Amino acid sequence: MKNILLHQKAIFTLLLTSFILMGLSTYLIGEHKSISFTLNFYGVSGLFSNTVFVLFATIAFLLCAALSFGGLNKQKVAKGFGYLLVFISLVPLFTLFSEKVWISSLGGFPAIGSGQGIIKYFALFSIGCYFIKPEFLSNRQLIWLNFFPVALVYIWIGGMKFTLVEAQGIEALVKSSFLMSWLYNFFDVQMTSNLIGFYDLVITLVLAISMYTKRYLIIALLLASTVFIVTQSFLFTFSGSLSVNTLLTGTGQFIIKDLWFIVNLVVIHQLTIQFQDVK
Repeated sequence: MKNILLHQKAIFTLLLTSFILMGLSTYLIGEHKSISFTLNFYGVSGLFSNTVFVLFATIAFLLCAALSFGGLNKQKVAKGFGYLLVFISLVPLFTLFSEKVWISSLGGFPAIGSGQGIIKYFALFSIGCYFIKPEFLSNRQLIWLNFFPVALVYIWIGGMKFTLVEAQGIEALVKSSFLMSWLYNFFDVQMTSNLIGFYDLVITLVLAISMYTKRYLIIALLLASTVFIVTQSFLFTFSGSLSVNTLLTGTGQFIIKDLWFIVNLVVIHQLTIQFQDVK
């Protein structure tokens, strides 16, 4: 019981942090490219001004923050919160059907470009399902459902690290990091990116094997979380992440979403413990 409470606190704290920052920065940024893109995709941009839709997004994120705070204070918010998270995640996820999220110079799908920020909503979808706990999903299935977004982002974005476009795209971020910049002292831009991509792919395999065999899971989860934790350090080392005017920039919002993957990993650990206790 004590372990479950600790897991719940970690889950709600991470969600509260991400949603407060997402909500406030969305409002302060105002004319948000991703919101405009989503509105155009659904063909509803003419219904209201962009400002109104920005306000809708802000309210949605801040409502999630309020529910996270409620959960942190042991209020029963799980099921309704879960449905809200599923809805919020599905809205951007359907825009993956737009060709604009793929890199045309690399042949389009599966070469993902701006869609990298969108696929992170798979993490939110899985978290929503965890809160809803639908009857047709067992604990074991929920465990693998929360593994899916982690594996997806590691394999997909990790695989993109082997392309020059992505290698150049992450260069400024990696160079700003005191944890990773040393790599450029030994390797060129592409090889550094290749090594990061290789780590992503290997850790996905290690985590999958650990979950399947039920051995050394805590070690695998900690290793899997390292990338997402290091990514959060970019908020403080990369000058284009934070803003005095908007709290987070678009880049900062891209980075903060990685907290959702850490939640996925916490969920995996919690449900695994429960699954083992039942057995």
